[in-house]
Amino acid sequence: MEIGAILKKDGTCFFRVWAPLRKTAALRLLSPSVRMLKMRQEAQGYWEVLAEGVDPGVRYQYELDERLLRPDPASCFQPAGVHGPSAIIDHAAFDWHDGAWKGMRPDEMILYELHIGTFTPEGTFDAAAQRLDDLQELGVNAVELMPVAQFPGERNWGYDGVYPFAVQNTYGGPDGLKRFVDACHGRGMAVVLDVVYNHLGPEGNYLWDFGPYFTDKYRTPWGSALNFDDAYCDGVRNFFIQNTLRWFGDYHMDALRLDAIHGMTDMSAVPFLRELAGAVQSFSALSGRDFYLIAESDLNDPKVVRPEVRGGFGLHAQWNDDFHHAVHTLLTGEREGYYTDFGLLDHLSTAYREGFVYSGQYSAYRRRRHGASSQDLPPEKFVVFCQNHDQVGNRMLGERLSALVPFEALKLAAGLVILSPNIPLLFMGEEYAEEAPFLYFVDHSDVGLIEAVREGRTREFSAFSWKGAPPDPASPETYHLSKLRWEQRAEGQHAALLSYYRALIGLRRDLPSFSADAEREIGIRALPPAEVIAFSISRGSKRLAWFAHFGIEDTAISRPFPEGSWRRLIDSGEVRWGGPGTFLPERLEATTEIVLRPLSFSAFIKEE
Repeated sequence: MEIGAILKKDGTCFFRVWAPLRKTAALRLLSPSVRMLKMRQEAQGYWEVLAEGVDPGVRYQYELDERLLRPDPASCFQPAGVHGPSAIIDHAAFDWHDGAWKGMRPDEMILYELHIGTFTPEGTFDAAAQRLDDLQELGVNAVELMPVAQFPGERNWGYDGVYPFAVQNTYGGPDGLKRFVDACHGRGMAVVLDVVYNHLGPEGNYLWDFGPYFTDKYRTPWGSALNFDDAYCDGVRNFFIQNTLRWFGDYHMDALRLDAIHGMTDMSAVPFLRELAGAVQSFSALSGRDFYLIAESDLNDPKVVRPEVRGGFGLHAQWNDDFHHAVHTLLTGEREGYYTDFGLLDHLSTAYREGFVYSGQYSAYRRRRHGASSQDLPPEKFVVFCQNHDQVGNRMLGERLSALVPFEALKLAAGLVILSPNIPLLFMGEEYAEEAPFLYFVDHSDVGLIEAVREGRTREFSAFSWKGAPPDPASPETYHLSKLRWEQRAEGQHAALLSYYRALIGLRRDLPSFSADAEREIGIRALPPAEVIAFSISRGSKRLAWFAHFGIEDTAISRPFPEGSWRRLIDSGEVRWGGPGTFLPERLEATTEIVLRPLSFSAFIKEE
């Protein structure tokens, strides 16, 4: 059931809106002169009207019960912001150049997460597109955008969006996003968009006026839950399914990342997420190419990515916070808050071997057992990272890993992520140790709401012993401090780290062992006294091995390989990467003792 304003080739425009509890609905067109058109009520609470003589760009509103004027919940563009009228967009008029693009499977992706507003000084889609050559040179092949749905004001992470179909006006609107996606596809890069289906922001949220989009049956950290299983939920489900299909159809997205699905409570026999996955599967079949859904979830629930025939939701991959926590605690020594449950080498080796670290064990942080086993799932069902917008931005001062650990540890973390068997994700700037923080920022117009945000941020940090007060989320300075400093890429250790990331990504891209197309054998073991994790992955006669050393002194490992001759591919301690130098020979035998430098990552390949 399509919703919103659908422009026809004959100059007419069809409007459909869901408002099941309203007695009347009318369309108010604002140009070239104001026109009011009555809408007819159809089944299940939908109101429809066909308007003639409508051009792209015309602004409009809905009038409900002859008294409320509201923007379209399915608006594609809000040129005057969240409180202004909606604008009609002619999606068919955009001149795409990506006809040869056939998409990319998640297991082929090397993801790069970025925030459009802070990625460049200008903070627009067009400015971000000018930096795509840098990302292509880095070697990443998939860009993941933080949410771009219309939010209040000019500054926001995107999770306060209130028009899920509309593209943020200050970023460049619908055409700006399309130009960005087209430019990515032209460079062989996929685009993943972060969407928020667990809540809407508080300012400009007019869904309440249209229908029972929310339910009081459940609560979320952001207020009332969206209605996925209560009375009238079919209209809500359709709203978000249509939103998903619009991103794929109108904007050529390759995948969507579903934010915090643990905030979507749904007790129905056919959960919304399963219905959504089925709709995407059908859309893919009709389109002749595949589109994908990637979840964020803190439930450690393997059914999210299990196929429907095995009782799962059928999503294609999910983020694995356990991996991040295992890496972060080993490198920083932090043990507060949700880091309480981590800190051992075995935690990280379990993340490589099984996916979830907590798969039913007792969690001291949660004070209960947590998770279920995921060891039957292939590694490409998990996205892993050592930094992302949450783990950086939800620190009180927004410190990146570069502000928390020594330079050598940054290279160790990079190797752990990029040469993992999972789907690797980088957070913008980590590839050159960006020094700017990534802080939390908003641009609300309501003084009371701003104060509530400030108080809420302070409460969030109560589980940690961080001192001082968080930067003011409403201050423009907080936003500007979070912008990347691109000039750092060419300076000293920043440049050395950038070269190291390029080398690691090149290894992952060129080594067939990481492909999910064929059977692989993966081995992982922790060597606690030596503070080393040893990893191997083989495909046929091809075999890669790497060692991650978390200790702070040179460490010798006897008989590191079971057999054969091996060639060194990379050692993070090499001088060319800004390291202290390597003790590892270019070639070695299985019987050779090797010496690992402190906080180092080294990789080897077995010679034929």
